[in-house]
Amino acid sequence: MADQKHTDTIKARNKRVLLSCVVVVGGMIGLSYASVPLYELFCQVTGFGGTPKVGKDTGVEVSERTIKVRFNADVNSGLQWQFKPEQREITVRLGEDNLAHYVAENMAVQPITGQAVYNVTPLKAGQYFSKIACFCFDEQTLQPGERVDMPVSFYVDPAIAEDINTQDVKTITLSYTFFKSEASVEAVGGKEDQGG
Repeated sequence: MADQKHTDTIKARNKRVLLSCVVVVGGMIGLSYASVPLYELFCQVTGFGGTPKVGKDTGVEVSERTIKVRFNADVNSGLQWQFKPEQREITVRLGEDNLAHYVAENMAVQPITGQAVYNVTPLKAGQYFSKIACFCFDEQTLQPGERVDMPVSFYVDPAIAEDINTQDVKTITLSYTFFKSEASVEAVGGKEDQGG
């Protein structure tokens, strides 16, 4: 009788340990899936890692100080697009709203959806580079042979001139890389495009 009670106690403890392990493993899996969007949100809010902040309206005073902004464009090898900036660089006043244009063209024989990923260098300037409107906020679908203008509206926060860590920054590079989105992969049955 005592052995049965002891066995039941051990089984109950084992069940609690097993349940605890399942909860911990499940939580770890859940956090691993949530970590990417949470990290991206953190980077956008703080400008960490060269990620520009997303601004609604400048609401800041325009400075007389200027800074060069260079534009870079790349396309991942899995995307049959041509993508380039219309101008390589512009000189902007701090706090001033600016508009730059990129051009994308679908070289494939079927519609393709792409998503742009962006970055700012030097990394320490990312928190002062704010986008007001950008093609990179949404996926872009181009029909075969379609060529489109893709504008980006931005400003450089005048606070960059007051930060001791960024006072040496004279040029900022805004870089985009377009990737084929999951929507394009699913549209062709999960197979990569072979045409083109």
